[in-house]
Amino acid sequence: MMEQLGITALRPGPSGNESAPNHANYDESKANPFPDLPDALTLKDGTKVTTPALWWQRRRPEIVEDFEREVFGRVPPTVPPVSWTVTATSKGTSGGRPIVEKQLTGHVDNSSYPLIEVNIEMTLVTPADAARPVPVMMMFGRAGARRPAAASADPPATEQLIADGWGYAYLNPISIQADNGAGLTRGIIGLVNKGQPRKPDDWGALRAWAWGASRGLDYLETEHAVDAKRVGIEGVSRYGKAALVAMAFDTRFAVVLVGSSGEGGAKLHRRNWGEAVENLTGTGEYHWMAGNFLKYGAAEASFGSRNAGDLPVDAHELIALCAPRPTFISYGVPEKGDARWLDHQGSFMAAVAAGPVFRLLGAKDLGVSDDYHTAKMPPVNVGLLAGQLAWRQHDGGHTDAPNWKDFIPWADRFLNRTP
Repeated sequence: MMEQLGITALRPGPSGNESAPNHANYDESKANPFPDLPDALTLKDGTKVTTPALWWQRRRPEIVEDFEREVFGRVPPTVPPVSWTVTATSKGTSGGRPIVEKQLTGHVDNSSYPLIEVNIEMTLVTPADAARPVPVMMMFGRAGARRPAAASADPPATEQLIADGWGYAYLNPISIQADNGAGLTRGIIGLVNKGQPRKPDDWGALRAWAWGASRGLDYLETEHAVDAKRVGIEGVSRYGKAALVAMAFDTRFAVVLVGSSGEGGAKLHRRNWGEAVENLTGTGEYHWMAGNFLKYGAAEASFGSRNAGDLPVDAHELIALCAPRPTFISYGVPEKGDARWLDHQGSFMAAVAAGPVFRLLGAKDLGVSDDYHTAKMPPVNVGLLAGQLAWRQHDGGHTDAPNWKDFIPWADRFLNRTP
């Protein structure tokens, strides 16, 4: 890929080890080398976006194109269809309430390249006693896998959802695309490319996982037990990034819970704090992104060098692509393991900067000043939950578990739902 792009050297990313010589910056006075963000409400020709029609018809497509070409990559038009099969059905209980659990496999047609097989794994759980179709939260992860527990005595998110009359679905991202660079010639990306390396604007793993979520939603639209107009998406860490990408690109998703997503998710690329663009372009993470994203970590190349300040878009515009649908940005605290590396402040600034788009489209934002330069996070456990754009930093670790008890009633309210 570096050869395709004319790159001869990449800058190394900072270390997450704070005692290392090249440790990441945690000095706020040095955190904003590129203080001004691209204006989400200005067209490339300089025209101000003042109406919803101008957003939907011109500005949103511009932002989508930049993210597809330079950041996350494009979903190829030749992606084969997915056929879903229910492989097992069982009954049980969740928190004392009866449930129905379905094991599902989404087989991707591989007749064009039989050497690679992709079978998407999804588990759907719905209340057995529901009188009508139920909303569903789709969560990146494997059914039965243990997530970090909340510091409090809150029930698991799955029990909270069922108790409130929701269903949930676990989507296994690794069944869609491996979480490593070697896997780029396998999985759904490898299948479409017939085992060959990517082109610079081909999709990376984040976009592939999001594509898989959309295919899961295709199935849920056929499921009589599911209210397909009220399907949400959730993930934590790298899967928090994927959840935000899924919500941004597929407007059928009704609500999102973005957990501790950091760089490549809700964190501003332009911030010099913790994880950086150069980490995403490094050997451990480049596969998440489009090949073209490597340009922004280039130290030496045929085009010179580029950095985060050269990106045509930033995280506030990814959040803005979710508008006006309910979007909840969740973090924990470094003291409990939600590391400073994630840049909680930079993510809050991005949410603030996305606010004007939510308001333009008739939704409520965080309810704070629009000046992202001076924006400061509210205290821990103080949620900004009055609008469709929401923020809450809980007092737990690298998990969104403590925020589910706030997320569920907030989602009910903005989806006009009575439990």
